[in-house]
Amino acid sequence: MKKILDCIAEEMRAAFAACGYDASYGKVTLSNRPDLCEYQCNGAMAAAKAYHKKPIDIAADVVNYLKGKGACQTDAAVCAEDGPAECEAMFSDISAVMPGFINLKLSGEYLAGYLNRMKAADKLGAENVGQNKTVIVDYGGANVAKPLHVGHLRTAIIGECIKRLGNFLGYHMIGDVHLGDWGLQMGLIIEELRDRQPNLPYFDENYKGEYPKEAPFTISELEEIYPAASARSKEDEAFRARAQEATFKLQNGYEPFRAIWRHIMNVSLADLKKNYGSLEVTFDLWKGESDAQPYIPWLIQDLQDKGLAYESEGALVVDIAQEGDPKELPPCIIRKSDGAALYATSDLGTIIEREKDYQPTQYIYITDKRQELHFIQVFRVAKKAGYVKPETKMIHMMCGTMNGKDGKPFKTREGGVMRLEKLVKEIDDAVYDRIMENRTMDQAEAEETSRIIGLAALKYGDLSNQVSKDYVFDIDRFTSFEGNTGPYVLYTIVRIKSILAKYEEGRKAGEGADGAVSAPGGAYGKMVPEQSGGSGTGITPASVGILPADSAEAKNLMLKLSAYNEVVETAFAETAPHKICQFIYELSDAFGSFYNTTMILKEEDETKKAGYIQLITLTREVLETCIHLLGFEAPERM
Repeated sequence: MKKILDCIAEEMRAAFAACGYDASYGKVTLSNRPDLCEYQCNGAMAAAKAYHKKPIDIAADVVNYLKGKGACQTDAAVCAEDGPAECEAMFSDISAVMPGFINLKLSGEYLAGYLNRMKAADKLGAENVGQNKTVIVDYGGANVAKPLHVGHLRTAIIGECIKRLGNFLGYHMIGDVHLGDWGLQMGLIIEELRDRQPNLPYFDENYKGEYPKEAPFTISELEEIYPAASARSKEDEAFRARAQEATFKLQNGYEPFRAIWRHIMNVSLADLKKNYGSLEVTFDLWKGESDAQPYIPWLIQDLQDKGLAYESEGALVVDIAQEGDPKELPPCIIRKSDGAALYATSDLGTIIEREKDYQPTQYIYITDKRQELHFIQVFRVAKKAGYVKPETKMIHMMCGTMNGKDGKPFKTREGGVMRLEKLVKEIDDAVYDRIMENRTMDQAEAEETSRIIGLAALKYGDLSNQVSKDYVFDIDRFTSFEGNTGPYVLYTIVRIKSILAKYEEGRKAGEGADGAVSAPGGAYGKMVPEQSGGSGTGITPASVGILPADSAEAKNLMLKLSAYNEVVETAFAETAPHKICQFIYELSDAFGSFYNTTMILKEEDETKKAGYIQLITLTREVLETCIHLLGFEAPERM
């Protein structure tokens, strides 16, 4: 289904062309003066120079043409794509304003018709713009043998949202966690394990049997082994040398160490999947740096054969500087002077594997912004060597940091890096305490509801910020019912569900019904009187549809709804999840104003009431679709 801005622009382009001007001047935008109009066209300003006329005269020509033409000529066939039909006039008001702006207001009939078609359309009118396009999303970046901490939060939440958005728009999205599973930390664990349990068969050079299927450590023990080994390696050079030797043997196929590595992977993966699962974050691929290793020898030889890699101070490097670079960029190191490969080598090997397996049309990498140079180097080498096509998009989404109230990276009270599961529990507990203050739910329901609301508070609190910006983690603000928060949006959905349930009760009973929902801005579970239900007359919302707005608040809600497919598509195209957050916050506000000024269920005109119900049903559907794309859901009650 065409976006409403495209529908309006189609009409404006036709009008410019009919008046003898180039159709391209018919571009339309949302008004920057909503007190004056809803949309505006500034094409006359641009056309003035080309046609040697005053902008206001060009604008007047277009406005007079549209006023004389009457009904929209493009809506049914072009916008709704449902065949030729008589269609309503698009504008209720159109005017030329000095020095040459064209101000536009949509007619109530046209807007209602658009929303009715939107409600009937698959995915509420969002188009499959990504058909036959494969996108790799590299997000997560966890290291095995280490617990997830708050530093992993943003990449996981943002990556999951981008993947969901792409899938919704018809792309074939492949999410890869890309684990750190092949570096020195493996050698450190192996040698620390040797010193703690020297009698294990992996350290007996004469052992010939099968290695145990059960790991010689639990996840808790493993998470203690690595930091102990890491700290030791900084003070004990002999131990560090042993760890480097163990890493070398592991990477060259030494089976006893490969067996330990498999244990580390199995134990770590089970824990990682559990913790990512608590965030409702999933991956299609659980690959790691180890999967790139078979491609690295060929990669290094290929770069040399193509004359791209050369020796510099004993290392093998590839120049990546290009004309026009704003600053000098160092070469990409492919192999260190000691013969070791680096992260860049591993990432290039991973790209080669992904091209072989998936041939993606786009790559999206999500990491913190400190890796900016790394990905500039990797992307340029990949393009320069021809490993990816020139037209393949390669995007690095650079995340800002999550900070404490002191403006510094978020820490525990003791000053350490907080485990992710502890952070999730803290926000769930904060919501649970607010729910139990009012004792409107039993403990089991309160715990499940607090989990749902807590996840929404956490994810929305992150995603409502621009990806590249730092933000302050504030539990009190994130869990508030007021302002731009996840619980505020969830409350709106729950309130609409309550109204719809009461309407159905009233229709079935043929008489009014009273009920209650939570109050906005109040504590969780606080109940206030709700509007009463409808009566059974045989009139149904589906048969009535959404009606033209009968108030400014209804019109504003309808205009907000009409922007839905534009927002979803733009959020993916610009890798900007915060645009969806802003949209649903404004939509929730628009619903609140409509609700506060409209007696939905007490409306005596049953046709009008059915139209209201259809309108708020679409509001609920849009909100539920958007929060699913953000990565959370709404509870049944709050």
